[in-house]
Parts: sequence; C-alpha cells; structure tokens
Amino acid sequence: MAVTIRLSRQGAKKNPEYLIVAVDSAKKRDGAYLDKIGHYYPKAKTAKEKVKVNQDLLKAWQDKGAQVSQTVGQLLKSLAK
Repeated sequence: MAVTIRLSRQGAKKNPEYLIVAVDSAKKRDGAYLDKIGHYYPKAKTAKEKVKVNQDLLKAWQDKGAQVSQTVGQLLKSLAK
C-alpha cells in the first residue's frame, strides 16, 4: 500500500476547502483517508490562515514512507516562507 499526502476537497459549491490527508494512493480523491494532517482554505485573507498543518503528523507519515503530492509540496513550500 503506497501512501500519499494529498488534498481532499470539502466545502460547498464555489467555496472550496481542502483537507490535507494521508491516503492510500489507489483511493478516490474524496475517499476514506488514513489520517488528517491539516487544512487548506484558498479563499482565506492572509497566507497564515490559508494553510494549517500538523508538522508532527506530517513528519511521522513521511518517516513511514508517504509521498507528498506536487500540490501539497508547493503549499508546504509557501508555508515555510
């Protein structure tokens, strides 16, 4: 089972919110996930409010071999700035 850290869409029509989740890579985009790592709110006013990540969970999943998706990788890079 290959685990990927990726986005899962939540929220209403034209008001997206995303969960950052650890999920089996064979599962659907919004399917069952193994662990919730954080949130991404694209319509938030400030950059600090847009991305919230539990760094301990992220590190734990990466230590277990989980691969970060390209989109989540870009979000994490912007969070580090």
